[in-house]
Amino acid sequence: MDAKERRTLIEERVIRSGEVSFGELAEVFGVSEMTIRRDIEVLQTDGVLRRVSGGAISLGGTAFEPSYDLRAGQAVDSKAHIAEEVVSLLRRGETVVLDSGSTVASVARAIRGRGLGLTVITPSITVATTLADEPDTQVILTGGTVRPGELSLIGADAERTFARYNCDTFVIGVAGVDAERGLTEYHPQEASVKQAAMDASTRVIVGVDAAKLGRVHLVNIAPLASVTAIVTDGPEDHPTIVAARAGGVEVVVVPPPAVQTAGSFQVPGEIA
Repeated sequence: MDAKERRTLIEERVIRSGEVSFGELAEVFGVSEMTIRRDIEVLQTDGVLRRVSGGAISLGGTAFEPSYDLRAGQAVDSKAHIAEEVVSLLRRGETVVLDSGSTVASVARAIRGRGLGLTVITPSITVATTLADEPDTQVILTGGTVRPGELSLIGADAERTFARYNCDTFVIGVAGVDAERGLTEYHPQEASVKQAAMDASTRVIVGVDAAKLGRVHLVNIAPLASVTAIVTDGPEDHPTIVAARAGGVEVVVVPPPAVQTAGSFQVPGEIA
């Protein structure tokens, strides 16, 4: 296990348990406490946790953003399952905005080989490289400043890109979807880019795994009523799903990959 993988697992452990000790982590990963201390120092510099005497604690709160590597490793099967359904809602020849984030990266992978002939506008370097050589697909990468780790583009240049285009569909990735607070995100500049993309698009599709339903994070993006469709593996009776349908939002519920029987939904404990 290399240092990057170990630090991702340490981050996940801290978020789940709230606190960890150097001795515990050294035993779990089979390395010295000195190595764990170095890992903790790196994660503290990255804003993931706070070092305390003998270990580290989670920062917590609505403003805390888990790393992209951690989020990308969570709910992988659910995201792929949701992505397939999102792609089925796209129309051939559309101009589609594909957002940044791990869920929309799954949508980009699901588009490959479909022959949809899309024009894709994206603030995500990951999405752009995934679809760069897809036949009959034009990829437009926004301007902006690169967020390290996220490989997303933010700032005024990214926002201005969307003012130039008229887009059919925006596939948006969010940190949380809540009945009252609507769509929310960790990072203010990420949220601003998403708002600009929404303004440029006729319809908005949210792909969201069950763990993000009912979650509220630091920055408001838009109310639930501004969404055209939600694709999720959450339970049919979740308050956010019920509220969305009552407000006229189309909701497509796909069964979680590991649970195929009707009425047997399980909400996974992933990091949003």
